[in-house]
Amino acid sequence: MGRTAIGKSNAKIILIGDHSVVYGQPAIALPLPSVTTQVIMRHADNGQTITSRYFDGPIAQMGQNLAGVAALITTLLDRFDGQTTPFTMAITSDLPAERGMGSSAAVAVAITRAMYRFFQRPLNRELLLSTVDIAEKITHGNPSGIDAATVSSDVPIWFVPRQETLQIPFTLRGYLVIADSGIKGQTGQAVAAVARRKMAFPQETTQQIQRLGELSHQARTALATPDLMQLGQIMTDAQQQLKGLGVSSPELDNLTQVACQNGALGAKLTGGGMGGCLIALCPDLATTHQVEDHLRATGATQTWTEAFNLEEEHQ
Repeated sequence: MGRTAIGKSNAKIILIGDHSVVYGQPAIALPLPSVTTQVIMRHADNGQTITSRYFDGPIAQMGQNLAGVAALITTLLDRFDGQTTPFTMAITSDLPAERGMGSSAAVAVAITRAMYRFFQRPLNRELLLSTVDIAEKITHGNPSGIDAATVSSDVPIWFVPRQETLQIPFTLRGYLVIADSGIKGQTGQAVAAVARRKMAFPQETTQQIQRLGELSHQARTALATPDLMQLGQIMTDAQQQLKGLGVSSPELDNLTQVACQNGALGAKLTGGGMGGCLIALCPDLATTHQVEDHLRATGATQTWTEAFNLEEEHQ
């Protein structure tokens, strides 16, 4: 048995397809390789302890806020007959929680990778994703699986639930600004709100979900062309559909408007919504800095920038 093992993962954003992916529509998600989560497991003399930004102490004493993590670790210890194996587990993450960047999935992926390495068991992608789902179901209720698929990947993902997960060509040159609205996202509540809306207003809600699916197909086409402006328009259209579904917020609405008023070609929330992050598409670095400055001045608490030239980056 290895005495030390490391598991890693990265952040993600959903470029297009938020919420509609829960209903079988396609989505496009992008990994953010500069924003990472890491889990280090070490053999200990006694006990099983965890250190993280939310809890330090024995794994058996983790609170309800970490129920998904606790269930995942317990399941894996049972799977490996490691219930009495002493170890320490240290979790460090650059990802902000509850901001639609895949924080819970990133932790689950990193834990799973670390534990499989610590107990020296083979782990393929299918097994990784099914294992991570143990934690995600407890944390999010009915996760689409797109978070786990993307935070465990180093390439962009075209995702259709229960059908396909594959890399698609990205040829655009530009930049994405990711901005934290400063309000915790409410993924579980937002998913439940859309489900209730679908029951109350089935025709209208179904049309909005289908429109988001159409926009995902349009975005896939746009990503393979030089038409940066078209993708921006698609993103702004998607934001209007998400606002209509009731999963945006006044803060997100204001910030997306500010981004577009200051040079962004399009902007939308990303992830569950009702808070969390937004993304803005910018044509050049000067515009990117201008958008970041205005977003922070308007209330965004943190921003990140990723070069939107992923085909070249991941060759």
